[in-house]
Amino acid sequence: MIIGYHASHEQFTPSELLDYVRAAEDAGFRAIMTSDHIAPWSRRQGNAGNNWAWLGAAMACTSLPFASLAIPGGWRYHPAVLAHLIATLAEMFPDRLRWIAVGSGEALNEHVVGSVWPDKGERNARLLAGTEIMRSLLRGEEVSEERPWFSTDRARLWSLPLNPPRMLGAALTLKSAAWMGSWADGLITVRKAPNELAQIVEGFRAFSGKNKPLALQLQISWAEDEEDARSAAWEQWRNAAAPPACLAELQTPDEFDAVTAAVRSRDIDEVIPLITRSDQLLKIIEECSSCGFDEIYIHNVSRDQPAFLNVMRHTVLPERRTKDS
Repeated sequence: MIIGYHASHEQFTPSELLDYVRAAEDAGFRAIMTSDHIAPWSRRQGNAGNNWAWLGAAMACTSLPFASLAIPGGWRYHPAVLAHLIATLAEMFPDRLRWIAVGSGEALNEHVVGSVWPDKGERNARLLAGTEIMRSLLRGEEVSEERPWFSTDRARLWSLPLNPPRMLGAALTLKSAAWMGSWADGLITVRKAPNELAQIVEGFRAFSGKNKPLALQLQISWAEDEEDARSAAWEQWRNAAAPPACLAELQTPDEFDAVTAAVRSRDIDEVIPLITRSDQLLKIIEECSSCGFDEIYIHNVSRDQPAFLNVMRHTVLPERRTKDS
């Protein structure tokens, strides 16, 4: 199993994140995952550096493999532009851009270009169309297509990687996972109760077969004291308690802050595990592993990344390596 570190652009400046991924490599993490935001979920998080510019620097100053979320639906990025970014990174750092998680997007990030935010059906159609264009370009093909939302005119990538990254589907529900099973190279989702995770995996596997990789983003809040962990999660990642229907529809951090204004600190216990001991985290990792996940990327939502990385270095990662061996 690969235990990776999630670098949160929403919470830290790009330069801080460079320090943290170097520290994560030193601590023994085996991979890095990022997302692609132009706005944070909350004003309290306060950051949103450009993921693609940052990835070039981060891959240059570490030796780890990376993975990233991307939205190829044609709002902020035309799929040809996105494929160009991906190809350049993958050519400069061979076999280190492990996969791209393609998703249908959130209005929080895509509304900034002034487009009307469509319903989920159209967003899924744009996702699949954009992914197909990116795959063709990354294979070195010339692409000319008329799509309802974006067109390509003799598009071609001239600097190609030897091995393009896989395109994993980013799914939060069983329905999305089953749909992505028919075309995605793998699946990434977020941690849920074990029975829910098992259903999502089964839904994906029903259409994908059993050999495609499964990745998981695991959000936790770490502190030495449970109340400190709770307070950090409530202060930094209260958006996790927003109604699921809001996640793709709200357009600004202020809207997310308004929707979660009534969330109490103890409400956060239902959505983010509070971790004060290594055995608690190891148990959750084992639960997720038992559902079939090959890669688990841990996102500590607390701002105290140095202390978290120190605990991972000295307890969690060594104990997990011992178990895997």
